[in-house]
Amino acid sequence: MEYVFTPRNVCPMQIKFNIDGDVITDISFYGGCHGNLKAISKLLNGKTVDEIDSALRGNTCGNKGTSCADQLAIAVRKAYNETR
Repeated sequence: MEYVFTPRNVCPMQIKFNIDGDVITDISFYGGCHGNLKAISKLLNGKTVDEIDSALRGNTCGNKGTSCADQLAIAVRKAYNETR
């Protein structure tokens, strides 16, 4: 199932990914640092919600209190909770 998330307090305007059970695939960010976000997407493709959440939750960028990675962790957890 495709899931679309609107992140807060980061550069990307949207995060999209597919969720099948607890496995996340086809992650894409719209906006932000294209090269870095493309790399994150490739590295996390096929990982579980728990793997992504434990690796990225709480990661910050500057003084924002969040980051693109943190917002992805929030998004995959929210998607998982909504599809259970």
